[in-house]
Amino acid sequence: MSAPISNVRPDPDPVLVDIVDYVLEFPIDSTLALDTARNCLIDTLGCGLEALTYPACTKLMGPIVPGTIVPNGAKVPGTPFQLDPVQAAFNIGAMIRWLDFNDTWLAAEWGHPSDNLGGILATADWLSRSAIAAGKQPLTMKDVLIGMIKAHEIQGCIALENSFNKVGLDHVLLVKLASTAVVGQLIGLTRDELINAVSQAFVDGHALRTYRHAPNTGSRKSWAAGDATSRAVRLALIAKTGEMGYPSVLTAKTWGFYDVLFKGNAFKFQRPYGSYVMENVLFKISFPAEFHAQTAVEAAMTLHAQLNAAGKRVEDIKKITIRTHEAAIRIIDKKGPLNNPADRDHCIQYMIAVPLIHGRLTAADYEDSIAQDARIDVLRARMECVEDAQFTKDYHDPEKRSIANALTVEFNDGSTFDEVVVEYPIGHKRRREDGIPLLVEKFKTNLARRFPVKQQLAILDVSLDQARLEAMPVNEYVDLYVI
Repeated sequence: MSAPISNVRPDPDPVLVDIVDYVLEFPIDSTLALDTARNCLIDTLGCGLEALTYPACTKLMGPIVPGTIVPNGAKVPGTPFQLDPVQAAFNIGAMIRWLDFNDTWLAAEWGHPSDNLGGILATADWLSRSAIAAGKQPLTMKDVLIGMIKAHEIQGCIALENSFNKVGLDHVLLVKLASTAVVGQLIGLTRDELINAVSQAFVDGHALRTYRHAPNTGSRKSWAAGDATSRAVRLALIAKTGEMGYPSVLTAKTWGFYDVLFKGNAFKFQRPYGSYVMENVLFKISFPAEFHAQTAVEAAMTLHAQLNAAGKRVEDIKKITIRTHEAAIRIIDKKGPLNNPADRDHCIQYMIAVPLIHGRLTAADYEDSIAQDARIDVLRARMECVEDAQFTKDYHDPEKRSIANALTVEFNDGSTFDEVVVEYPIGHKRRREDGIPLLVEKFKTNLARRFPVKQQLAILDVSLDQARLEAMPVNEYVDLYVI
């Protein structure tokens, strides 16, 4: 018979303490991190504005009870909605993730740290409007940028060495965790209250990855992060009431997170929290494609030009070999029918076939009207993924963090094109000089989808000026995006 479990309440797990002490005490003074956060902010909001052109996204927007308006509530950019911070976080989080076009972090676990902006911006806006109504000072956009840096860091540093997907859990668990910590700091939780809040984030049931994989791939993957970041706001507000936490939520025998959901393994850490993740984050600049395929799409665009120059057609292709890294094979190497846009934007073969045929890959190219082109599935069937051990090694190397893909095309007449290799996508830190001007152009394009010229220019004027943006009250910046 096993010994009874002690009912002596333990000290908080060190993982909880480290997160909370980082959020409360670590100073952010990295110019690179703050500048990257500003670029991340505009790119993330721009992705949300593009998503608002899709009815599948907008049908989920707005208050839970139609017609509800919250005095001093958070406003949802690009919409007329003013909501409580929990529902506003869901709205903002869903729209920025909808098209799989915001930033990415790749490691043992992958994800999109800017998903946290849903909770951060909604909370900061609500707090600022409430402060002004009470005759107090609002938060500034620098507070938002710092919150983004810290949320990126928590999510990304845990992801470096810990794979949640290998136990069937979705990476939005880390969005909920990081958002809870940062939002809790914004609303003024004490250290003990913040530890309670973060423990609650681990206690929660967690999303299964099944909606990202065959045969269940579906659109929940586009709003799961909105759900996670909104839940974080709710948990922080619950902790604000003085609700207790669960100090050994991770390590408790039998009933803790490690034993129940992580096969008894404790988290591993590669580095302390700082500003590393924001400084090294990957931007999706050119293509709304799952990030492990970004370099494959770049290579396919090159091959499309070569096809035209050589007077060849896609019908002449006999075989395409995709030399890639292990994570790409595990996540996006997909055979058989693709049932919806969520299925297609996680299929490396589809994301190569479209640019080979059309010389482009846009969000619209995942819709049924394009997918019905029979040439796409013919090309998919002629593709084979092969793991390159060095690509996999470089993918995990913290000094490289490459996301390499290489394509070789063989033709029916026996000829071939030279292999096209792309190791680092345009959104990689190593290509910032090339990438940031394109990121700004992407933002301009997305602003034009939603706003008249005068409003576009007003947003751009402050968004591209680091000092002015940092000093601007949050509510004033959000008001620039009101429809």
